[in-house]
Amino acid sequence: MELEIGKLAPELEKLLTINHHVKEYQKGDYLFREGEPVKGLYILRSGKVQIGKVTPDGRELALKICGTGQMVGEITVFAEGATYMLDARALAKTVCLKIPVEELEQSLEKNPQLAMAFMKWMGIDQQKTQTRFRDLLLHGKKGALYSTLIRLGNSYGVEAEGGLLIDVALTNQELANFCGMSREMVNRMLGDLRKQGTVGMKDGKIVLYNIPKLKFEINCEECPIYLCKID
Repeated sequence: MELEIGKLAPELEKLLTINHHVKEYQKGDYLFREGEPVKGLYILRSGKVQIGKVTPDGRELALKICGTGQMVGEITVFAEGATYMLDARALAKTVCLKIPVEELEQSLEKNPQLAMAFMKWMGIDQQKTQTRFRDLLLHGKKGALYSTLIRLGNSYGVEAEGGLLIDVALTNQELANFCGMSREMVNRMLGDLRKQGTVGMKDGKIVLYNIPKLKFEINCEECPIYLCKID
């Protein structure tokens, strides 16, 4: 089984030559849980995986949704006794390649070009997280929701009649988990956006009709698309 060509960054394709196992997960299964020892890095061949965290009081915070060609692991290489810092849960039937951490470390030691590409990926992933927290801290609940909608559109948007369809079915509670607020608050804010004609719904999925308005409302800094994504 091979990863679909073109879905993984070219400079990281060497990862596919490392010894690995093919793993299959059903919707709702966990690839790993917070606190478990780091065993490896996952590269998604198909399906979608949500990365998040459950707080001590039971609230769920979702950080990103990874799709085909994305790497999952929140991995700390060359760190003895490292544990996963977040949960990874399959949102649909998912097939992935699991690279044991020992094999990964050996390959990074032997291949400087691969090591540099891997460090670049980790840096970009960290920047994505930082920009999300920036939007939340600077613009509060509005910034959290609006930027999440924009990021979902950049990651999973497909052209639809008059707008951009976010091709991921998310309940308002799941959307609220990305924003760190209640479902009721998301319901009200989405209701206001629908009345304004800024967003709509089609077959249970959100359609963005006025992205410039969303960007204006949060003083969008026009970050590169590769940073303004949810995957």
